[in-house]
Parts: sequence; structure tokens; C-alpha cells
Amino acid sequence: MTKDFLQITDFTTEEIYETFDIAGELKVGESIYEGILKGKTVACIFTKPSLRTRISFETGIYELGGYSLYVTDKEIQLGVRESIYDAAKVLSRFVSMIMIRTFDHSDVEQLAEHADVPVINGLTDLTHPCQVMGDMLTAKEHLGRLENLKVAFLGDGNNVFNSWMNLACRIPMELRLGTSPKTLPDQKILKKTEEAGKSKVIVTHDAAEAVSGVDVIYTDVWASMGQKEKAKEKAELLKDFQVNDELLAKADPSCIVMHCLPANRGEEITDSVMDGKHSVVFDEAENRLHIQKAIMVQLMRNHLG
Repeated sequence: MTKDFLQITDFTTEEIYETFDIAGELKVGESIYEGILKGKTVACIFTKPSLRTRISFETGIYELGGYSLYVTDKEIQLGVRESIYDAAKVLSRFVSMIMIRTFDHSDVEQLAEHADVPVINGLTDLTHPCQVMGDMLTAKEHLGRLENLKVAFLGDGNNVFNSWMNLACRIPMELRLGTSPKTLPDQKILKKTEEAGKSKVIVTHDAAEAVSGVDVIYTDVWASMGQKEKAKEKAELLKDFQVNDELLAKADPSCIVMHCLPANRGEEITDSVMDGKHSVVFDEAENRLHIQKAIMVQLMRNHLG
């Protein structure tokens, strides 16, 4: 059966730890999987614009020996020009893997259901699994461990936070969301995380409470891509959750600060924090490359048997 990576919970805890190990080996050039995509093509479908996702995937595919095929929404019109079923079946005859970055998560699920090759979710409005896997790799590098971290996410309960909750289903942590009562995360994923019983999830409307003594402070833009018409409304709702020096002082002294980028400096995060000694923002961006290579390795190993 073809294995996909649509949400972090598609991997077991063991597979997640293994993926981090492979990423570490790939990062220093000591992996036996360097050429696993030699002679293979990966279709990269984009209906949302991208900097990190496109460049990190295209670079990673090349470094694993493969060829990246960039496909835009204008060309494919997934589900409009032809059915997702037909597109999945056709693509499976041409390429060895599909990565898609789009709006509707159900489109990605349908694509994976009907494709005969592995599908990777490069981002949807519901989740952003590759981002959070790279984030946790970064936390491991800087904090020396994966388990039992205290992580505070400040701002909108968006697709990135949803993926943090999915990770909390697999790795024990204390995950806190500091947000307004009107910007809560996906309730189904929250319930799933609570029922998994692996981690503690706290939703608070007090920013100071959210960051008190934490190991990781995380933030993202207040209005995600496709929600820019709500930017003013969300800025008003979330203005008390800006990551600044005053808030940072309430965290653990060895705390690291993360942002998935792009950042609206001066809004959800100040320049002094973004460029300060606690920031690992650009290490985090780099690790998208290494973790995505490791995810592709895992999927191809499974697919090739």
C-alpha cells in the first residue's frame, strides 16, 4: 500500500524519530539515501505562491538525484479542468511522487486516495506538516531533546498550530496556544490530540500565561494566505499576543523563538526578537530542506519496498 504524508499523524512515533535521524544524516552528507530519487521525477503542484516550500523541495529533489516538475494551478486546474481522480491516475503514470501546496485539504486527500505514488502535503488551509517537522528538528538541534518540551504558540489557531497538535499526538509535550476566543484551532484535531493522551494541550487567552517558563515560543502571521481580507480584524483580536522582549523575558532563559515565515515584522513579532539571540528562525527555514528530504526518503523506501 502506498504511504503518503498528508498529516504528521500519517507517520508513527517510531517513523517520526527515524525521519529526524535521516534528516540529520542527510544534513551532514552521511546518508546512504543520497541518490534515492535518481532517474525519478517528482511533480510539485502549486496553487498557492511559495518561497520556502518550492525552493526547498526543488533543491531537495535535486540533491536526492531526482528531477522536479513545477506545475501551476493554471495548467492543471485540479478538480475543474478534469477530476482529481483522473489527474491522480494520469500523474501516477508519469511521476514517482507528488507534492502539492494548495488551499482545500480535501483536494489533497482525494489526490492521495487515487494516486498510485506517494503524495506529500506541502501546505493546506488545515495543516502544514512539513513545516512543523522541520520546526521540531530545529528544536532538537538547539535544545538537545525531542520529548517533554513546553511549546507556546502565540496568535491565530491556524494550520501550523493544527500540525503542532498532530505532532503532540506522537511526541509528548506541553503545547500551549495563546490566542483570542475568536481565533481557536480546528476543534476536531484538538479533540484527537486530547484523546491521544500523549501530551497536554492548553488554550489560554493570556499571552503571559502562555509563555511562562516555556522552552519554545512560536508565532506566525495573524492572517494566513487566503485570509488577507481578515487582516485588520485579526490584528485587533491578536494584538496582545505579539512576541516582544517583554513577553520573551517570561519564558525559560534558554528559550528559542520560532516563526515559520514570511513574517510581518512589527506585528506578530518585533525586530529585536526576530533578530535577537533567542531566535532560530533562519535555522528553522533551512531545516525545511533537510526534513523534507528525509520525508521523501521515508516515502520512497516504503514505495519501493
